[in-house]
Amino acid sequence: MHIACVGGGPAALVFAISMKLRNPRHDIVVFERNDPGDTFGWGVVFSDQTMENLRANDPKSADEIEAGFAHWDDIDVHIHGETITSSGHGFVGIGRKRLLNILQARARELGVRLEFKTEIDPSPELFAGYDLVLACDGANSKLRSSDPAHFGVDIDIRANKYIWLGANKAFEAFTFAFEKTEHGWIWAHAYKFEDNSSTFIVECSEATWQSFGFDKMSQEETCRAAEKLFAKYLDGATLSTNAKHLRGSAWLNFPRIVCGTWHKDNLILMGDAAHTAHFSIGSGTKLAFEDAILLAQVLHGGKPLADALAEYHAERQVEVLKLQNAARNSTEWFENIDRYATLEPLQFTYSLLTRSQRVSHENLRLRDKTFVRRVESWFAEKDCGSSDPHTDLKVRAPVPPMFVSLQLRDLTIPNRVVVSPMCMYSAVDGEVNDFHLVHYGARASGGAGLVFTEMTDVSADARITPGCAGMYDSKHVAAWKRIVDYVHAHTNAKFALQLAHAGRKGSTRKPWSEDPNDKRDYSDQPLETGNWELIAPSPIAWSEANATPREMTRADMDSVKANFVRATLMGEDSGFDMLELHCGHGYLLSAFLTPISNRRADDYGGGIENRLRFPLEVFDAMRAAWPKHKPMSVRISATDWHDDGLTAEDSIAIAEAFAEAGADLIDVSAGQTTPLAKPVYGRMFQTPFSDRIRNEAHVKTMAVGNIFEPDHVNSILAAGRADLCALARPHLMDPNWSLRAAAELGYGKLAPPKQYRTGYAQMQRMLARKDS
Repeated sequence: MHIACVGGGPAALVFAISMKLRNPRHDIVVFERNDPGDTFGWGVVFSDQTMENLRANDPKSADEIEAGFAHWDDIDVHIHGETITSSGHGFVGIGRKRLLNILQARARELGVRLEFKTEIDPSPELFAGYDLVLACDGANSKLRSSDPAHFGVDIDIRANKYIWLGANKAFEAFTFAFEKTEHGWIWAHAYKFEDNSSTFIVECSEATWQSFGFDKMSQEETCRAAEKLFAKYLDGATLSTNAKHLRGSAWLNFPRIVCGTWHKDNLILMGDAAHTAHFSIGSGTKLAFEDAILLAQVLHGGKPLADALAEYHAERQVEVLKLQNAARNSTEWFENIDRYATLEPLQFTYSLLTRSQRVSHENLRLRDKTFVRRVESWFAEKDCGSSDPHTDLKVRAPVPPMFVSLQLRDLTIPNRVVVSPMCMYSAVDGEVNDFHLVHYGARASGGAGLVFTEMTDVSADARITPGCAGMYDSKHVAAWKRIVDYVHAHTNAKFALQLAHAGRKGSTRKPWSEDPNDKRDYSDQPLETGNWELIAPSPIAWSEANATPREMTRADMDSVKANFVRATLMGEDSGFDMLELHCGHGYLLSAFLTPISNRRADDYGGGIENRLRFPLEVFDAMRAAWPKHKPMSVRISATDWHDDGLTAEDSIAIAEAFAEAGADLIDVSAGQTTPLAKPVYGRMFQTPFSDRIRNEAHVKTMAVGNIFEPDHVNSILAAGRADLCALARPHLMDPNWSLRAAAELGYGKLAPPKQYRTGYAQMQRMLARKDS
């Protein structure tokens, strides 16, 4: 093939080398606009996996690169005058210039032509002159910009300012140094790449950057100011910039680049031209290498060019999106330093290390067992107090965070795992039955610290479907009390009642048909007969298929509030340990909170203070009726996943208002408030909302949403992203999820019901044998 690579960075060079190794007859030219010795970065970081890929592709290049490596294992985090160290991370770094020189020499050796100081613009002649053209010309790619619509280019300019500097000092650990100034937080990411040289990235918010005056400084002035700011870490070393070619200060905002497709005819994007991942996860060079190696492989797979390029994009896109999601998490962590800087240094460090969700609790344990034990000991002692036997750390092993108890008022929840509210649609006229006894009894026996009822409605016309559970009749009290008494008599779990009103989402069918042969989903579809009147803050139907609700009057509000109070009193009569008010998922009180469904022109519509008014009235009345020693929580949807919906500031205001009114916990869910929502799914996808509310509103929170592994739970809790973790689907399929997790983690203090001890012991033995 006759191939042109536009841009002479690692992606182009590794691709050219890879192609030549597979077929020396390829004619490949690399065009680079700069001189061979020019480079505008400092050092790059590799993982062990990246080096394995390089070695499998070209052992000779790998040997040369490894010979130039600087190695380190530790991460040092400096904040609030303390230094927290975590080890076992196994980083390697090399100077960008040295890396390029090694790859340039190897490419020449294999017969690749390198044309420096050559500017290439997109043109018909360029594409006609080669079988394949690679756009390796970086984040500001001219070739990609020639047809952004075709490539589906999405560029998100991130909030923080940063600058690449170099230090004439070798930091022996990957160093994060956080300094609080009168202008705000400023921090450095520093890592060595040669014996006496380190990359030194300075980062801060744009507001801090402007307040500090960096926007008016020259590059030289910036270096001197940063030296003064970070003097205690530099030990007399100086900082410098190699971006003299840039006008102005050389501070940047990171562009997150996503492209819908990476190829057009014989043009393909590679590396930063196709995708970027924030520098804080150090994966830009990794992505470039892996792009290059895989493309060379598929081009030698015997398929036509178009099919090979499609295969390359399909395979790489998945891996790239995973890294970009991790990079987004990491980026947002640094963009919200104020949120985390109030954490104690040890927890702050743990939060930093797990910020991307690529590094988890057990992954950290493999790297640094001592650090994780220290975190677990601190977590148990901080949250339980010295009276808890788990904190007798001299004689007992640290406790996994998920098995540390939590105190809410006078209620002690034995551990942090929660069976989330899940509608069963199996009640008759609101009355729960034998199914529910078995359902809740089994899950309460499975080791979770807290079990929630399904959404339980405060009147017949407050139900979603005719199969929904209720708390509005004396028979409901008796039916629920039977289940509560069983849970209290036979398990250690605490039992919480969730109360709600469906609002405009009511009077619908069960999600399934009673006909076993009918597998269709009937969620949100109106009843075929027997529909009841719907009420809502505004006369806006859930969808075109659903009935339009009547706008609530003041009399309606008083009636609904009275129904919630009646149900609250019934919940106390039933013996529940805790009460939750459902203000999420688009149901009645949620519909008041979100501007999507609340268009009222009176005191209950408009700004968030008004939209909160009625839900707070209901909560206040319930709190007054519920015993003072028993806790209450509120479930909210922290986002509508819609541009016209709740803002981040709204969700903070909602959480703060309920906490001030006496809520002990905010159950942080998201979405389900409009069928037009565009949620972004993934592992623990709703946890960031819990994190934000907990650490900005300073209230206890419960995280929920695709949490399905013990590792998820421990990571969320230890990092301070939530105080409880609710799992729904995992508990549907495995009522004993918590007991299984305890066995997997080797935690012996979570006891099963005595009737099941022999089975639990066997499971422990089998898991121990599997791990050995």
